[in-house]
Amino acid sequence: MITHEINGLYAITPDITGTTQLCEMTRQALAAGVQYVQYRNKIADYRLRLTQAKALSKLCKQYGAILIINDHYDLVIEVDADGIHIGKEDITITDARDYLGQNKIIGVSCYNQLELALEAERMGADYVAFGAFFYSKTKMNTVSASIDLLSEAKKKLNIPLVAIGGITLANAVSLINRGSDSIAVCHELFGAQNIHFVVKKFNQLFFRTEQTFSSSS
Repeated sequence: MITHEINGLYAITPDITGTTQLCEMTRQALAAGVQYVQYRNKIADYRLRLTQAKALSKLCKQYGAILIINDHYDLVIEVDADGIHIGKEDITITDARDYLGQNKIIGVSCYNQLELALEAERMGADYVAFGAFFYSKTKMNTVSASIDLLSEAKKKLNIPLVAIGGITLANAVSLINRGSDSIAVCHELFGAQNIHFVVKKFNQLFFRTEQTFSSSS
C-alpha cells in the first residue's frame, strides 16, 4: 500500500463525450493547482474511455498530478494511471490490489457507512470516500450522509477521508471542519465559467482551515 496522502481539492471529471473539451477543462483545473483528478465517465463506451483516459494521463503527468480511474482497473493498467476508485458493485479491494500491485492508489466509496470504511482500511484501501453530504447534480439516487459521520470516522480511521456529493464553495468548510482531508467536486468546478477562480477559492478554504487549527492549537 502506498503512503501518498490525499488532501485538498479532488476533481471528478463530468460525463462528456468531447475529449478536447474534457482535456481543456481539466488542463485549466490542473494549471490552477488541482493535484488529484478522478476520471469518471458513465456514458462512454470502452474506446472513448480509453481515448479520454490516455489524454488525461498525459495531462496529469505533465502537471505532476495524480490520476485516479473510476471503476475500470483495465484502464488503470492501460494508461498507467496512479490508482482506482471503486464502489460496492465494483471489484473487491483484494482483487484490485492483485491486478494493480502495491504502488497504485485504491480509493473506496463507503457512502454513509463507517463499518464499510473500517473494513476498507483493514483490506488495504488508501483512502475512503463518504457521501453524498448534499444534493448532487452529478450522481442521482445517492444515499445521504451526515456530516457528523466525518467526525466519527476521523477518530477511528488512519487513512484520508474524502467527502463527496453536492459540495460547493458555500458548504465545503463544514466538511473540512469535521475532518475531511479532501473534497471531491465535479459540477461546482467543471460547471463553472471560471475554473481557475473556483480552484483557487477551494484551495483557500483548506489553507484558512489549516491556519485556524494552527492558531487554536
